[in-house]
Amino acid sequence: MPNEKVVLLLQTKVLPQYRAEILQAARANKLPTRAEPGVEAYYQTARKDDPNTLLFFVVFASQDAHDFHMEQDYAKRTFAAFEGKLAEEPVYTNLSELN
Repeated sequence: MPNEKVVLLLQTKVLPQYRAEILQAARANKLPTRAEPGVEAYYQTARKDDPNTLLFFVVFASQDAHDFHMEQDYAKRTFAAFEGKLAEEPVYTNLSELN
C-alpha cells in the first residue's frame, strides 16, 4: 500500500577516524528531516557498548513521505558523507507496527 507507514531502522558501523565527520553530517540532517511533512519520528543513536555503531530510527507516515525525504538535498548529502567511511555495509530493516 502506498500510504502505509514506513518504519525503518538503519544500523551502520563507521570507521573510527571518520566518526566526527559522520556525526557532523548526521546532525545537519536531523532538524530538516524532523521538520518534513510526514515524518512522525526520527532518532539518531549510537550503541552504548560501541559508539562507532550508529542506529537511525525513522517513522514516515507514508511511502510518499519517505520518497519525499529521499529526494531532499540534505538527505542526499548525508548519504554521500557516509561513502567510503563505513567499516561494513549498513543494515536496513523495514519494520511494521504491531496491531
